[in-house]
Amino acid sequence: MSTDHFIGTEQLSVFVENKPGKLVEVTEVLAAAGIDLRALSIADTADFGVLRVIVDKPDSAFRALTDAGYIVKINKVLPVSIGDTPGSLAKALRVLADAGIEVEYLYAFVAHGKDSAYVIIRVEDNESAAAALEKAGIGIMSELI
Repeated sequence: MSTDHFIGTEQLSVFVENKPGKLVEVTEVLAAAGIDLRALSIADTADFGVLRVIVDKPDSAFRALTDAGYIVKINKVLPVSIGDTPGSLAKALRVLADAGIEVEYLYAFVAHGKDSAYVIIRVEDNESAAAALEKAGIGIMSELI
């Protein structure tokens, strides 16, 4: 994939109250809107959590969640395909570090692939990160499986 027009994948960050039942409410809003989850991660504090999701219809998901009263932010993230072998993630992260690209966070997701693992990486400059990774032979996914 050429990095000339690379913009990454849209990720929604949803602020969720850290109380029993609140996470299921978010997923029910998405389900009612016919949104398919592709990847997710949640980080929490004492009062709230940040649910990060990759979905099949980000614009529809954004509207459904904001209409339901949630605070939602959209970011571009980089879906990366790495070998499913020890050291593959370290290699990808080394490429980014050597290119002076700071990783803000990352999380893995499950996909149907043979001999590959997949991670979502959040960096400030997706184009530079994609170029560095592709130059090192590390695959960038055009869409999530």
